[in-house]
Amino acid sequence: MPRETYERSLRDLHDEILTMGSMVDKAIIRSMDALRTRDVMTARQVIEDDDMLDDKRTEVERHALLLIATQQPLASDLRTIAAVLAIASELERMGDYAEGIAKISIDIANEPSMRPLVAIPRISDKARDMLDRSLSAFLAHDVKTAQKVWAEDDEIDELYDEVYHELLAYMLSNSATIPAATRLIWVSHNLERIADRVTNICERIIFMVEGQIVERDIVAKVGPTAGSSGGGYRPS
Repeated sequence: MPRETYERSLRDLHDEILTMGSMVDKAIIRSMDALRTRDVMTARQVIEDDDMLDDKRTEVERHALLLIATQQPLASDLRTIAAVLAIASELERMGDYAEGIAKISIDIANEPSMRPLVAIPRISDKARDMLDRSLSAFLAHDVKTAQKVWAEDDEIDELYDEVYHELLAYMLSNSATIPAATRLIWVSHNLERIADRVTNICERIIFMVEGQIVERDIVAKVGPTAGSSGGGYRPS
C-alpha cells in the first residue's frame, strides 16, 4: 500500500471514530428527550438504532486490524490505531448506556414527572460536552484538552451525588415514589458512566501522543454505582 493510501486509511479511521461519536451523542439526546417527554416511540427507536452503533464498531475494528496486518505500523501510527480500537469500544459502551436510559424511559412512561428531571439533564449536558471535546482532542492530538476533560469527571460525580441524595429524599418522604426514583437514579448512573468512558478516551489520547499511560483512581460512588460494571442498566 503506497504511503499516500496508507495515510488516507488512517484519516478514514479518524473519521469513523467521529461518526461513532456523533451516533452516541444523538443516542444520548434522544434517550433523554424520550425520558423527559415520556415518548415511548423515540425510546424504542434509540434501542433499535443501537445495533447500528455495534455494527459501526465492528467495521472500525476490521479496518484497524487490516491496517495492522498489512502495513505493520510502527511507533506513533501503531499507537494511533490502538487508540482507535480502544475508543471505538468506549463509544460502543456509551451507546449501551444511552440504550439503557431509553429502556428506563419506557418503564416509567406512565409515571408522573419528578423534579429531579430538571437536574439530571445537567449531567447529560456535561457528559456530552466532555465527549465532544475529547473527540476534538483526539482529532487534533491535543493532550492539554484531553487532560482538562479528564479532570472534569469530578464535576460529573458531584452532580450525580446531588441527584442521588435528592432522589433518596423523595423516596424517604413518599414511598410511592420509590419505583420511579430508583429508575431515575439508574439514569443518572448511566450518564455518570458515560463520563467515565470519556475519561478513558482521554487516557488513550495521552498515550497515543506521548506514549504514557495515565489512569484515574477508581472511587466507589455513593449508592448503586458502587461496584458497577458493564453496559447500560435497565430495571427488570
